[in-house]
Amino acid sequence: MAKINKNSHRVLYRKYTSNIKYIMMVLSVLIITAFLPKQPRFRYEFEKGEIWKNKDLISPFNFAILKTNPQVDTDKKDALNNVLPIYTINKYLINDVEEAYLNEFDVKWRSNALPENEKEQYRQASFKLLKSIYDKGIIAINAKHQKGSKNYDFSLLDNNISKAVSTQDVFTVQTALDYFKDNFQSVNLKVKEVIVNLVEDHLQPNIIFNEKLTAIVQENAINSLSTTRGMVQKGELIIAKNNVIDDEIYQKLQSFKEIYEAQSKTIGDSSLVYFGQILLVGFNVCLLMVFLHLFRKDIFADNRQLSLILLVTTSMLLALSWAIKLSLPSLYYIPFCIVPIIIRILFDTRLALYLHLLVILIAGFFVPNSFEFVFYQTTAGMVAIYSIRNLVKREQLLLSALFILSAYFISFIGIALLREGAIGQIEWMNFVPFIVSVLLSLLAYPLIYAFERLFGITSDVALIELTNTNNKLLRELAFKAPGTFQHSLQVANLAEAAIFKIGGNSLLVRAGALYHDIGKIENPQYFIENQNTGLSPHDKLPYEQSAQIIIKHVHKGIEITRKHQLPESVIDFIRTHHGNTRVDYFYQSFLKNSPEKFVDENIFRYPGPIPFSKETGVLMLADSVEAASRSLKNPDAQSINDLVERIIDYKLEQNQLDNCDITLKDLETIKLIFKTMLMSIYHVRIDYQQTL
Repeated sequence: MAKINKNSHRVLYRKYTSNIKYIMMVLSVLIITAFLPKQPRFRYEFEKGEIWKNKDLISPFNFAILKTNPQVDTDKKDALNNVLPIYTINKYLINDVEEAYLNEFDVKWRSNALPENEKEQYRQASFKLLKSIYDKGIIAINAKHQKGSKNYDFSLLDNNISKAVSTQDVFTVQTALDYFKDNFQSVNLKVKEVIVNLVEDHLQPNIIFNEKLTAIVQENAINSLSTTRGMVQKGELIIAKNNVIDDEIYQKLQSFKEIYEAQSKTIGDSSLVYFGQILLVGFNVCLLMVFLHLFRKDIFADNRQLSLILLVTTSMLLALSWAIKLSLPSLYYIPFCIVPIIIRILFDTRLALYLHLLVILIAGFFVPNSFEFVFYQTTAGMVAIYSIRNLVKREQLLLSALFILSAYFISFIGIALLREGAIGQIEWMNFVPFIVSVLLSLLAYPLIYAFERLFGITSDVALIELTNTNNKLLRELAFKAPGTFQHSLQVANLAEAAIFKIGGNSLLVRAGALYHDIGKIENPQYFIENQNTGLSPHDKLPYEQSAQIIIKHVHKGIEITRKHQLPESVIDFIRTHHGNTRVDYFYQSFLKNSPEKFVDENIFRYPGPIPFSKETGVLMLADSVEAASRSLKNPDAQSINDLVERIIDYKLEQNQLDNCDITLKDLETIKLIFKTMLMSIYHVRIDYQQTL
């Protein structure tokens, strides 16, 4: 039975790694198109006040002209105003009032010691008057129905028969009491007072507002409203070429578009629409892959980075599909600018702009007023990219958000004035979605951190954190190997100044320089910059062993930085800062003192690889020059000049810069910067005491 290799999955991955990127591309296209709307799109774009540049538009079928939203709102308001509030009468309330009133009448009469012979007369007379009040009706006035007037009309429902009544035609509790006082006659003032107080206690509305029934009638009135006004007949001219799209024509076009899209859902072939979407989205994604292959081969070759780019693209277009499906009031709520922000911080400006344009172009096929949409998002995306060109502080993201908001505002004002021609006609509430979008774009910051962890990509923000000398690992280096720490700082200054001048990632160079010798933490005393006494531990060791201890700091540095989860882009500086050069001091000492012995040169040679970028190449040069400058006994302009020339020429002779894209012009610039900075570092101070 064949034995299964436990690393077979890695072998398969390496074998088919070139195919994985194409599988990811196809999956991305299929996922994006699976959720996009499948009905055919209306072919024309139009805006109110613009000139119709297309051919004469003839209606291919009969359709009704839809009312505008303000017109529908006005009709609804009028319909609601025409619906009278419905009140119902409680016929049975008088029975309860009668029983309670007559029972309490006897009690009140006796307790006030009124004449018994007059009781029945007054009881009958008072209740008769009270009943006449209830027969007419007592209403509970509703303030919201008054609308600034004391009285209002209402619909009184009695035995399922409705009639319009005014509040003037019925009593309120107060007017009923006043009516009773005016019409109840008694020569005995005490009798009248007792009965009036008793009646007041038993007056309550029997005409009650029926809110539920009123709401039903109002809803029916709204539902019965027509949403159209007039018809366009088949063959009728909707608009002629070069005519202005006024309010009336705009509404005809809008109505035609809605009817067309509604019919397309049932008539159009959704499978052909889906195929068209695959062609368009697939073509755009293919252009992205070609761009990466031509201009960013490093990303094209790295499936992790490529998967991140496709993930960001797919997620943003899925968010658009979700918004369309939910019928959001505005698609400008979606933070499209989050794409260029993330890609700019994780990659570069050119890729950020290209990917943003790709997303916006695809989205433009599925949003209304696509030209306007593309203009808004393209300009805002460009501003987002420019505003974080060099991200060195976290507050730059907030400033970027303000710049993006300003770009949206300028575009909003310009388009509104172009369309309306008057400031007073601008609908300022339409700008709210842009504000929400900008606030949501701040989510880029936590997303960048998550993508760094998931995809192993190093952003400028992460590099800023790594270059903080209060970092735990750098503090340990400063404590255990202070000489190496000072050397690393000087190398960082030299390399950063050089790469800034010739072009490159200065933050990455600084981070690489600070950690390039981190492996010396293990045996700091074996490195000359950390030896405070004249004695060296190498004096007691064979030259081969000493060389291996020196070389080991590269392996140890890689081990330490990986343990602390530093990015691979920083670890590359540790790998390459000596390239595959020899430890010449011990190699030459071995040849001098043991000429008869066979020498294996690989024992004295660093494992490599040689530098493969501008950044790693500049660091190698800065490291060698700074270390060699410490051996100068009397540094002056000439000695520093000779030293820099000799070191860089030696690296060229050893072919250490063959894989770097550093030109001869760049080398001359690097030399000049190194010389200038070293002269500044070793410049002899003027003794001011002698000048006094």
